[in-house]
Amino acid sequence: MKYLPLLATLLFTSIASAEPPPPVGKAVPLFDGTTLAGWEGDAKLWRVEDGALTGGSLTEQVRQNVFLATVKEYGDFIVRMKIKLTGTGFVNSGFQIRSQRVPNNTEMSGYQCDYGEPNWYGCIYDESRRNKLMMQSDMAALRPVIKKDDWNEYVIHAQGGRIRTWINGVHGLDYKEADPKIVQSGRMGIQVHGGGKALVQVKDITIEELEPAKADDAAAAPAPAKDK
Repeated sequence: MKYLPLLATLLFTSIASAEPPPPVGKAVPLFDGTTLAGWEGDAKLWRVEDGALTGGSLTEQVRQNVFLATVKEYGDFIVRMKIKLTGTGFVNSGFQIRSQRVPNNTEMSGYQCDYGEPNWYGCIYDESRRNKLMMQSDMAALRPVIKKDDWNEYVIHAQGGRIRTWINGVHGLDYKEADPKIVQSGRMGIQVHGGGKALVQVKDITIEELEPAKADDAAAAPAPAKDK
């Protein structure tokens, strides 16, 4: 009998990892394919190239974290995009949700659906707020489908205090916010992390806004804190 709890945990993990992304609903573009309309950021680092929102440089080091942010704020939604990250040195990116600009700073504060080597794909990091990893993604499931230095499909489903991620159709995590004081709305943003010669590109990005969720009656325990 002592093995039953472990068996149940392994079974739940397997089922959760196999959960497919939500079906496409009434999604609208977040990017017109040619301009930065609806977005704002440092024009020296952000532009449109090859039909994609593009940030950073492959020839010059990005000295600090920089973000391209939406002008509009969002609460509950499903976001879908194709993302590509290349470069040398420390190469990392991520997609901010329910976030805000930090005054007089290049940072954004809020949830980041992370993206990058060695194991940041699909996890939840709390950027410039709690400054820690809130939940690690299932890298054992994600690693076989990650196309390094190439385009990957990223899906983020945020509803109420629950956030789920998928990469190339594989479930990364299912996070439930335990702190009721954390605001569940805000701006979105694309990050280029400082410290390397990094280039991030995002295209085919759409959003399906959802009806506000009822209060969650369960909360997931966050992973141990980890600085980034």
